[in-house]
Amino acid sequence: MGQKLFFIDFEFSMPDTNLIAQGFYPEIIEAGIVVVEEKEVVHTFSSYVAPAAFPKLTERCKRFLKITQKQVDEGLPFAELIHLLAKLNGTDEHTIITWGNMDMKVLRRNCEEENLSFPLKGRFIDLSMEYKNFFGDRNQTGLWKAVQEYGKEGIGRHHRALDDALTTYHIYNLVEKDKTYMKKSKPPTIGDRVDFSKLLNRMA
Repeated sequence: MGQKLFFIDFEFSMPDTNLIAQGFYPEIIEAGIVVVEEKEVVHTFSSYVAPAAFPKLTERCKRFLKITQKQVDEGLPFAELIHLLAKLNGTDEHTIITWGNMDMKVLRRNCEEENLSFPLKGRFIDLSMEYKNFFGDRNQTGLWKAVQEYGKEGIGRHHRALDDALTTYHIYNLVEKDKTYMKKSKPPTIGDRVDFSKLLNRMA
């Protein structure tokens, strides 16, 4: 089995003042996964996930993510999501790509809280940092702003997990294409930069 690229996006629950006082931590409430092998999408997955520790969504969360309480109540149990990720990963090490570092941080925390083994292994890439370093930006850029800076549009709707995972894959391809171009492009020589005929005419 060849190495695969996993593009993963999670949406998380959000606290209000009361929940913060109760020791709130964010839980995954929607998962989007895109699996790529040899530059072809071979699998996609999308599901709401039922939060366990703080099952009732805050009004802020529902408003921001446009997710309803009914959708998460009917979502996958978190343990089933972990089983699915472990099955997709298999025994090989793959490359896991996210936009930002929060997806893996929250996944690890949720696994710890549920006493479940972390299901992914391999190389982890925060594409937002690669984008920042490649373009020399001072600050990290949001996913959809980054793709718009390429003159493109995101796929589907922002803050839908699968749409964001597909948009991450989209911008990954754009960045990789630019990296390839930069490697192939030779730096110009001084002869490329200076028109010697004009220079000689001035000296004549």
